[in-house]
Amino acid sequence: MKIAVIIIVCLLVAGVGVLGYFLYKQANSGLFFEETKINGYDVAGKTCKEVLLMMERDYSAPEIELREGGEPALTTTLAGMGYTIDQMELLGNIQECMREQNIRLIFSLMGGNEFEIEIPFDYDEAVFQGTIASAKLAKPRVASSDASLQFNGTEYYIEPEVYGNEMDDADLQVFVKDFVDNLVKNDRPQQDASIDIPESFYFVPAVTQDDAEMNSLMNIYNSFCKAKITLTFGKKKEVIDWSVIQNWLDIQDGEGVLREEEVYNYAYDLAARYDTLYYSRDFVAHDGRTISYETSDYGFELDKDGEAAQLITDIYNNAEVEREPVYAVKGYKRNGRDDICGNYVEVNLSAQHLWFYLDGKLIVETDIVSGLPKDERETMTGVFCIPYKKSPETLKGDTWEEKVTYWMPFYDGQGLHDAPWRGSFGGSIYLTNGSHGCVNLPYDAARQIYENMPERFPIFLYK
Repeated sequence: MKIAVIIIVCLLVAGVGVLGYFLYKQANSGLFFEETKINGYDVAGKTCKEVLLMMERDYSAPEIELREGGEPALTTTLAGMGYTIDQMELLGNIQECMREQNIRLIFSLMGGNEFEIEIPFDYDEAVFQGTIASAKLAKPRVASSDASLQFNGTEYYIEPEVYGNEMDDADLQVFVKDFVDNLVKNDRPQQDASIDIPESFYFVPAVTQDDAEMNSLMNIYNSFCKAKITLTFGKKKEVIDWSVIQNWLDIQDGEGVLREEEVYNYAYDLAARYDTLYYSRDFVAHDGRTISYETSDYGFELDKDGEAAQLITDIYNNAEVEREPVYAVKGYKRNGRDDICGNYVEVNLSAQHLWFYLDGKLIVETDIVSGLPKDERETMTGVFCIPYKKSPETLKGDTWEEKVTYWMPFYDGQGLHDAPWRGSFGGSIYLTNGSHGCVNLPYDAARQIYENMPERFPIFLYK
């Protein structure tokens, strides 16, 4: 009996020893037991280092695809975005699972363990911002642009807005980082993932083609911009078009209104540049001498107020017209400030001679008899206009009356006419038998001048 007890005790002691040795071996094996999982991974029979490498590989493996408009725009990895696993911290977390396993040794051996640990990621903001940027996306960036009012030289139109795909990188980065942060916080192995970039990230035009204010402005401008008034001063022209008119235009209560004062100022400026009536002038006589006149009763004078009013009417009518300006007084012909253009009658009272030029060509040259230089009968010197002509005509004075065939007045009863009562012309006749102020002409010379001279013709008389 004693021997049996001893044997049993020995066997028990031996069994405990064997069991203790077995548990000791297991606890110091450095391996995870059967049916042990960490974050769902089967880690049975693996060392902490092996589990570290496996988890680091799997958690770093996923590719992140950014999609734009349903198409791939950028594919990168967590590491490519600056997310890297802290190996030392992860190893520490795995080792903590190993210690927990060993503390619960018998239970661990009997049923295994399931552990959940955090995967510690480090984050490099500079790397992330360098990767997640709109410039790195597959599609080239196109800027959005506002609808705009354009002028094609004839009319205004609205260039429609452009919807581009530029975006604020900061918005994109916040959006992607939120997604990735949620991804790496998951304690399960990750799969590849995709992110659709919202179209709401795109910058949109601030002004569209439906903008009411721009459409109203277009309609107003098109009510004025086609106006083109070409004022002719002979070959010289002044054009009042949109480039000028737009500077006179105000918008009041949704309507275009001309600043009429500026139109009047323009008309007055035209007059200052082109009027010749009553201005001093120099005349080059047939012999090359320059005759200076302090004033001139021949020339052109704009009706400044009339021209301004006509301009306002033309502009409001959006009219395209070529015309002469509105004149108060007109001469015969002009080209800019040249209001002679080779057309004039020249009378040298000292030489008692006349020359008649038409378009630069000498038509008539003749001797004359001018006014008797006394008793207020002297012929007036100056620059005058021959406003009309008449044939025949009866000339009357206080004590005399004469019938002439050709009459061409130029100043206060004085004029050019034939003098059938005279047998000779020129020389000094005028000193003793001069006219009452008129310029007497031989009949044929008077006829030629009368037949070729238009109305409003200039005449220059000098001594």
